[in-house]
Amino acid sequence: MIAAQPLARLPVGVIVECRKAVSRWIDHIWLPVAVLEGVPDTPPWSALRSEADSTTYYAGPCDIELFPTETSKYRNNLGSHMPALWVVMRQSSGEPPFEIVLVTANPDEGEALTQSGSDIVEPVPMPVMVREVIAAFVAEHPVEETFFKRQRDRADPEAFGRRERRSKEVRDE
Repeated sequence: MIAAQPLARLPVGVIVECRKAVSRWIDHIWLPVAVLEGVPDTPPWSALRSEADSTTYYAGPCDIELFPTETSKYRNNLGSHMPALWVVMRQSSGEPPFEIVLVTANPDEGEALTQSGSDIVEPVPMPVMVREVIAAFVAEHPVEETFFKRQRDRADPEAFGRRERRSKEVRDE
């Protein structure tokens, strides 16, 4: 099977926050909090802001890949009350503590990536410029998913009423 190639790539930067946890099992909680329009010149994993219980980092760049077969999902995301991007982070064995695996505008893909349980997958607000680029991509590559309603077999109302009678020998065994 050959993997589909994206028709467009949109470079973005990912902002991550590390908060002190209120738990006896873990010390810190790492969460993606924002995606930047474009990629800044800042080195990955640079601390941007530090407060008493949290530190915000620029985690690094990532490309949003846009596929023409997913335009209906992008359109649904853009039409929602709060369009979002899903950021996927995976714990690494050294420094930096996490790697940015993926940023996607496809809500179905974002939800599916939560199934592994080992990655951090969080939706973040979609920046205006990213929204405009994705809207232009959807307009340029309109692909509609056809909805097919499955037809059920007709129910036989007598199916549960018919029972075979067993002979006395079969019941006595």
